[in-house]
Amino acid sequence: MKVYEKVIQVILLICAMCAILGVGLITLFILKEGIPLIGEYGFFKFVGGTTWAPLRGEYGILPMIIGSVLTTIGALMIGVPIGIGCAIYLAEIATSHVVKLMNPIIELLAGIPSVIYGLYGLTVIVPWIRKAFNNQGFSILAGSIILAIMVLPTIINISQNAIKSVPGEYKEGAVALGSSHWQAIVTVIIPAARSGIIAAIVLALGRAIGETMAIIMVIGNTPVLPKSILEPARTLTGNIGIEMGYASFEHQEALFATGIILFVFIMVLNIGVNMIPKRIGEK
Repeated sequence: MKVYEKVIQVILLICAMCAILGVGLITLFILKEGIPLIGEYGFFKFVGGTTWAPLRGEYGILPMIIGSVLTTIGALMIGVPIGIGCAIYLAEIATSHVVKLMNPIIELLAGIPSVIYGLYGLTVIVPWIRKAFNNQGFSILAGSIILAIMVLPTIINISQNAIKSVPGEYKEGAVALGSSHWQAIVTVIIPAARSGIIAAIVLALGRAIGETMAIIMVIGNTPVLPKSILEPARTLTGNIGIEMGYASFEHQEALFATGIILFVFIMVLNIGVNMIPKRIGEK
């Protein structure tokens, strides 16, 4: 190996180590600030408690966990079918002119600040829900719709690339055996692109559960257990974003502890979803 190649290799290694170090330092900081509160208050009382009242020293985050889960599931239920359908259309059906027109629009969606999505939800989605369901409008449903729109670029772009990366011989073989174009897409191309599509869903999941500003503007931010998707709620990220500015002492530690739960929650979801392709492959 030449000298300049060794130098480049060392530089790249340093870059990789810096990224790992950054994640490690963030993790250590959150653990240092949040673990004492969890140890004092009790893990199960903290995670399973239904009352969040910092002035009374009560820090139950179950309502925020439920709010985050319901909002994220709702966003994926809306966004995943639309996103994958759009990716299939762009990769397999649309003409080149349509693809050239739509791809920049989809990329533009990815670059819009989250506060703009929040304003749209506040002025369009919330009033529509208020009129349609005769309630206050601020709800889990409003949050799910906004998050579904926000994750569409991630799902569409990654799924489209995964579908395009499937070798053309797969479709040609299916068509040669008598399958129609649509049958080849459903039975051959989509299964072959499964890992890429699942990666798109995982990234969309991370984007949805980690969103803060847009959700704060439309979900209602009530720290109580929601009984339906038409009721207001509060997410884990929203809880941190709303209260961190004025929190201190034990209250601040409780917010850092909330960050720990969110961090672990995302890790568990990612590990679980990443195991799906292996299990399917084993069958």
